[in-house]
Amino acid sequence: MNLKQLSMGICLILFSGTFQFSQAQEISAMQAPQVVSPDIADNGSVTFRVFSPNANEVSVNGSWMGFRETLPLTKAENGVWEVTVDPLPSTMYHYNFFIDGVAAIDVTNPHALRDGTRYASLLMIPGEGAKVFQQNDVPHGSLSKVWYDSPSLGMKRRMYVYTPPGYDSSNESYPVLYLLHGAGGDEDAWSSLGRANLILDNLIASGKAKPMLVVMTNGNAWQSSTLTMAPGVTPPTRETYAQWSGKFEKSLVEDVVPYIEDNYQVIKEKDSRAIAGLSMGGGHTITASTTYPGTFGYIGVFSSGIFDPNTNMDEMKNKFIALKDSGVKEYWVGCGVDDFVMESNKRLLSVLDETGFEHDYHESAGGHTWANWRDYLAIFSPMLFK
Repeated sequence: MNLKQLSMGICLILFSGTFQFSQAQEISAMQAPQVVSPDIADNGSVTFRVFSPNANEVSVNGSWMGFRETLPLTKAENGVWEVTVDPLPSTMYHYNFFIDGVAAIDVTNPHALRDGTRYASLLMIPGEGAKVFQQNDVPHGSLSKVWYDSPSLGMKRRMYVYTPPGYDSSNESYPVLYLLHGAGGDEDAWSSLGRANLILDNLIASGKAKPMLVVMTNGNAWQSSTLTMAPGVTPPTRETYAQWSGKFEKSLVEDVVPYIEDNYQVIKEKDSRAIAGLSMGGGHTITASTTYPGTFGYIGVFSSGIFDPNTNMDEMKNKFIALKDSGVKEYWVGCGVDDFVMESNKRLLSVLDETGFEHDYHESAGGHTWANWRDYLAIFSPMLFK
């Protein structure tokens, strides 16, 4: 066989293999049914579907359901599992399938969310309730991932910074909201799960909130960025967690605030700084504001409070008196009636009441969920910098 014949033989083999692979793909595509999920009806009911012909059991859990509650899907002859849920109110939800007990996102839904190491699929029910969370046809701000030096923690760290529409072409200086996530989250949480940048876009466009920067930091002092441990640092355990107490709050006030005020067009005064956080971030908010009175003029505590029932309450009251005397323009507290931190929340409210600290309290339905925290941000933001 000469070289020409050998080359032709190789080409025929490659062509044959490519043709067979392509043919197999076409056959597979013809055999696998087209799946639409989630399928949202005009009345707000939703049909979930997943193609899993070899599964024995499939169920779904959504954020409109209880934490461990699941709804079974029914299998059709074509291998597609399906269930339809009753109409849901217009807002934002997330959900997961459980295929033979294994959690999975909806592979036909391109919109996914990450909460720490957990992933879920996004569901937006159109209507008035969802408008503030949606990507609407309004001017959009910018969301940047910013690395900065943190001498307090001895490392470089990452944060997300939202700048409002028009910031880049403006000579104006803006106020700043420092927005803190909860346990298990990181600097990505408030934009991914909380939709903070879209909420601000929509509120600013409607004239309900003033244009502002939103700084979303990583509240895990042992991390440099999302799920990344700082060099030479081991993950905290229940026994070693206490050694990190107060370190993030110190880095926030002594590292992050100066960085923002040195590098962005912002107003450098108390009444143009706000701080708010959910759960662990609410605890960080309480600690940062009472440790550094006179730094923040607006304070928001979401689903949090005074966690330790053994806290020296007289000492805590003295801290709140000092904070009150520093001149706080708004102290806002929100919690769900079914939230497991309600007792901690009540301890905080008791301290505020007993020290004569003027505050607003919003009690909502539900528990320790992003559905509440997104709502709280949408309520709290319009109160700022008036």
